[in-house]
Amino acid sequence: MILSMTGYGAAQAEEGGVSHALEIRSVNNRYLKVTIKLPEHLQFAEAEIDRLVRNRLARGTVTLTFRQRSDASAVAKSLNLDALQQYVDLLSRVRASDGAATTIDLATIAQLPGVADPGGLDDAQRQRRLEVLLDLTGRGLDAMIVMRREEGRSLHAELLSHCAAIRTELDAIAERAPVVVEEYHERLRARVAMLMQAGGFELAADGLMREVAVFAERCDITEEVSRLRSHLDQFAELCDRGEQVGRTLDFLAQEFLREANTIASKSNDARIARSVVQVKTMIDRVKEQVQNVE
Repeated sequence: MILSMTGYGAAQAEEGGVSHALEIRSVNNRYLKVTIKLPEHLQFAEAEIDRLVRNRLARGTVTLTFRQRSDASAVAKSLNLDALQQYVDLLSRVRASDGAATTIDLATIAQLPGVADPGGLDDAQRQRRLEVLLDLTGRGLDAMIVMRREEGRSLHAELLSHCAAIRTELDAIAERAPVVVEEYHERLRARVAMLMQAGGFELAADGLMREVAVFAERCDITEEVSRLRSHLDQFAELCDRGEQVGRTLDFLAQEFLREANTIASKSNDARIARSVVQVKTMIDRVKEQVQNVE
């Protein structure tokens, strides 16, 4: 079953008084583009997270956002009191233009560089944090892929519905095509008969049949109809068979349009032309939906 490139997943974990949260979002893209947003002291894990994502996904713009929150005791241990005091001393010397004392908000100062420092991690701590982040990534990917698969089911049904509509119009075109030659034969015969009657001469029957044969050859669309049906069969097989077929489906949609344009240019019939307009409308919908298939 095909997968959509649109999805969302989330995961949470707590380790040693530190809460970790992940949000992962995905939208369509011709290729795979991964953006990872990590707190500065956890950026050592970015390469491993990127590798895990690329092993699970083939296409899409994927954004992973990691957030970390520590409990009060952990935050207190991580505060750089010397840096905090320096900021306070510096701001306390600032006076407003009217001479009023400046109000200092310690919560705001705590967010300044160098105040809330999580501190360095030893090798064991780094390894444990990496394991937590990779576990979060795996669970977030699982949740997002479930959503992608559900979206894929909807895409699958819609794409096959459009293909069925194209088949219906193709059947009408195939039924109409032989009639076009017959009608041309009758029109040509009637026109020749009228001209011969007015001019007093006769036209050999083989000359009339030769003209009809040339017309029939020029407007023969049997191969184009057959190829388009074959492309539709292959399209349906790919939708049922694999999960990473978006590029192939996109190529087939382009082939749909090429065959439809050839049918329109060769048919030389208004009713077939109207059917081709409907076919091309369905193809445009297919091409639009295929852009979101992984």
